[in-house]
Amino acid sequence: MRILLSSLLFALCLASPAHAAEGTTPGARAADVAAIHAVVDQFKTALIARDGKTLGSLFLQDHDSWLSVVDEAAWANVKARNPKARKVVSSSWKKFAEFIQTADKPIEERFYNVRVDTNGAVASVWFDFDFLEDGKVTNRGSESWQMVRAEDGWKISSMLFSMGD
Repeated sequence: MRILLSSLLFALCLASPAHAAEGTTPGARAADVAAIHAVVDQFKTALIARDGKTLGSLFLQDHDSWLSVVDEAAWANVKARNPKARKVVSSSWKKFAEFIQTADKPIEERFYNVRVDTNGAVASVWFDFDFLEDGKVTNRGSESWQMVRAEDGWKISSMLFSMGD
């Protein structure tokens, strides 16, 4: 019995890497990563152009997971200014797109250390950022996107970001 279990475990260990790599080639992954980086670039360009329509097209239309979290360094200041403030705030890509579209000052988001991980169907994008209004940093932190490969290309399904000074 022990030999049978050991043999079965050994066979599973040998089979797992082959199964995980099945249907995935380095070139396909590289193409997915490049397509995801293109979405990141479109996002940045749409912000600068105040193009809410293009910005909205980067998101899954029927999904709206959007959270901001005040980081620890800024939380004490926020709480002192507004004791009822919430540390985690939900919103939507639609509200953000409207904010960008109607902004009366130039908007820009600078991304640093962009990292992409994907299996070709889903992806995670993580980066550090500075958010600027009228050339001044109004927020900085880290941001994470969950993405899916939809019928019409890569789309942002959810966004989570920290808010700091």
